[in-house]
Amino acid sequence: MGDVGILPLDVVGWLVQFWIALGVAGLFLQRKPQFINNVIFPLSAMVSLLLAVAGMWALASSPNIMVLPLGLPDLPFHLRLDQLSAFFLILLGGASLGISIFSAGYFKTMAGGTLGLLCLEYHLFLVGMALVLLANDAYMFMVAWETMALSSYFLVTTDHSVPDIRKAGYLYLLIAHVGAISILLSFGVMQAGLGIGAYTFDAMRAGHLTQFWSSAAFLLALFGFGAKAGVLPMHVWLPEAHPAAPSPVSALMSGIMLKTAIYGILRVTFDLLGTQLWWWGVLALALGLITAVFGVMFAAVQGDMKRLLAYSSIENIGLLLVGIGLTIIFHVYGKNTLAALALTATLYHSLNHAMFKSLLFIGTGSILHATGERNMGRLGGLIHRMPWAAVLMLIGVLAIAGLPPLNGFVSEWLLLQAFLLSPGLPNNYINMLVPVAAAVIALAAALAAYVMVKFYGVIFLGQPREKALEHAHDAGTWERIGMGWLALACVVLGLAPVFVVHQLDMVTQMVLGTHLGNAATDWVFLAPVDTERASYSPLYFLLAVLGVWLLTSIAVRRLYHGRLRRSPPWDCGFPAQTPRMQDTAEGFGNPIRRIFEPFFQIEREVPSPFDTHPRYHGQSDDRLWYILYLPIKHITEKLASLAGLLQHGRIHLYLTYTFVTLIVLLVFV
Repeated sequence: MGDVGILPLDVVGWLVQFWIALGVAGLFLQRKPQFINNVIFPLSAMVSLLLAVAGMWALASSPNIMVLPLGLPDLPFHLRLDQLSAFFLILLGGASLGISIFSAGYFKTMAGGTLGLLCLEYHLFLVGMALVLLANDAYMFMVAWETMALSSYFLVTTDHSVPDIRKAGYLYLLIAHVGAISILLSFGVMQAGLGIGAYTFDAMRAGHLTQFWSSAAFLLALFGFGAKAGVLPMHVWLPEAHPAAPSPVSALMSGIMLKTAIYGILRVTFDLLGTQLWWWGVLALALGLITAVFGVMFAAVQGDMKRLLAYSSIENIGLLLVGIGLTIIFHVYGKNTLAALALTATLYHSLNHAMFKSLLFIGTGSILHATGERNMGRLGGLIHRMPWAAVLMLIGVLAIAGLPPLNGFVSEWLLLQAFLLSPGLPNNYINMLVPVAAAVIALAAALAAYVMVKFYGVIFLGQPREKALEHAHDAGTWERIGMGWLALACVVLGLAPVFVVHQLDMVTQMVLGTHLGNAATDWVFLAPVDTERASYSPLYFLLAVLGVWLLTSIAVRRLYHGRLRRSPPWDCGFPAQTPRMQDTAEGFGNPIRRIFEPFFQIEREVPSPFDTHPRYHGQSDDRLWYILYLPIKHITEKLASLAGLLQHGRIHLYLTYTFVTLIVLLVFV
């Protein structure tokens, strides 16, 4: 292919155009829903696979640049495919492959007209995310960013007849545009008034900003991209929009779209801005820690499957922001190896989160299709009715809980190593912050495991809490294949960390000018800095687990001489157990609710002892909503009502307003 002059960016461009063609075809073929499900979505998955392959090709290539004959006069679109954008294209392609295959089975019951429109919006969403990663000027970036935001808004409000879904969509769109304005202002600062030609990223890279204006650009970018990622306090849209959207859309948003914000922070901080300051890293680190603990704390008390996963996404975004903050700190103080380690952990966790969170979201979609329930308090015992979904989701649960030898453990272990291996920095305040931050990360990881025990145990284990669950059916063929791909990715990324780190070295070399290097790793042990200080071998760990299981099985068989005896499980002294005796989702999260009660806005409904039909109800809301957003809502409503006083529908009043305005202008201008 190199002889004919084909570059990775050319291939990616063709694939993006094919996505657009598939979306348009779905709209025109809306009367053939079976064709959309059985042909268009599988073809879309094939494009995703080729996109991931093209990203792997681009990792080992020099940056590709292209100027498109599109845009405005003297403002053409610029594209660039380098190692950073290539990595996130791999993430986009790998995750969307499984989601698109799953969608072929998930949307089979949707009406043709709605499905055709959804197919167009779905593929425009994918195209928008891909173009965000390829944009090499502010104009192209903002067009792609708005395409991504608007298409995802329409996907969130697919079932727009429900008022709560319309409200969730409006909140998402509002915060998305507030963030977009902040990003646009950040580009304006980096453009630095150098003229219309300085809108390209190449011009911004060549610019020289003072520390003040560099800090202004960074803060605007952090706020704007943080709003899209769900960083506190701009997180409120995320637990509302994810439950409202169809499950494959939730998977795309949580697994992939949130990472475009992480990409934006990395692009601005390490590529477009020439220098970084130590306090940028401290700010990002502190925001990340608060976001991580907040997210996992609220996930622990949720009773809705999708809201629980949404808050879990907030927690993982917090971990990624912690990694970015640590990278900035180490890079500023010249700790290049540790900076590469922190960035490697951040990128690795971005990829891992895309896979296991997408798996869990589409898995909840299978449960929702099979039971019609999102409330975990009405589920239970589904492991017997949905064995395929139970096994595949167990892999995702173990991965997100950070248990070896799956992928979630590797990235969290690397992040902790970056903390633990950090030497004394020439800043006493940071030296005090580092061990505290490491302890908070460990707390968040432990609580995340607690949340996943609740999530999986309440849904799949025990007895069915509703009789209707007896008719639940397992995931279909397309759904199993999609979930299986993402589950396989969780296993492979966990068992082959050395290979993954070698690929990530190309990204860290481009971003930081340094990498971990071959000396830090071999093909058996993953050693971030030195094998004598810390190392991890997923292969040996897996062999040890299998060995213990095998020896235990042999010992049990010899002890009982091959005989099996079956008996009822221990009934705790209550032989007539019913599903009502099982721990509920609310009961499971009650210890966390009690420990962190000051952070929740709690509403309880407790019946009297004499109530013949007692009803217990508890709800834990976000205090930040009441502290920050409700006052803004009330102020906005008052201003709107005052503005409404000017609208009387009388022409003579409008003429009076015009006349008064002209007089004022003549007097003061």
